[in-house]
Amino acid sequence: MNKLLVIVDMQNDFIGDGSLGTREAAAIVDGIVRYAKSFDGKVIATMDTHADDYMETQEGKKLPVPHCIRMTDGWKLNGRIEEVVSEKIEKGTFGSTVLGGLIAENKYDVVEFCGVCTDICVISNALLAKAFSPETTVRVLKDLCAGVTPESHETALKAMAVCQIEIV
Repeated sequence: MNKLLVIVDMQNDFIGDGSLGTREAAAIVDGIVRYAKSFDGKVIATMDTHADDYMETQEGKKLPVPHCIRMTDGWKLNGRIEEVVSEKIEKGTFGSTVLGGLIAENKYDVVEFCGVCTDICVISNALLAKAFSPETTVRVLKDLCAGVTPESHETALKAMAVCQIEIV
């Protein structure tokens, strides 16, 4: 079986004391690392990536907290996560069409998602995976994801389930 694990945006700015860090994101690092080490397939990571002009972008005006600015410490993957991935995909927005194309091109049987934020980038990329490869089984590992809030995490999981994404 051809399987892919996508670790979404587990970067320093989203974990712990990063500019948008949460305790929930810090709490899933160990579990993601354990799961990735035992995963029987390819493991990749997405990276939220912004330029120095972030505050002038539409996202920057709506979320005026500079984060994941390319080549800063906050932009880097968490060191433990970095050790378990074979490839990284930078993305300048919530979802990655590059990732969608990679999923369609490689004809994965199963694509699993974990990481942050459930309610922004995880949901965006899971839905793109479904759009690019409708017959691929797409799963979200709910206990290895963290949302902006616990409530929005749960709301995103429910929305994905309605869209035929397996929540495990």
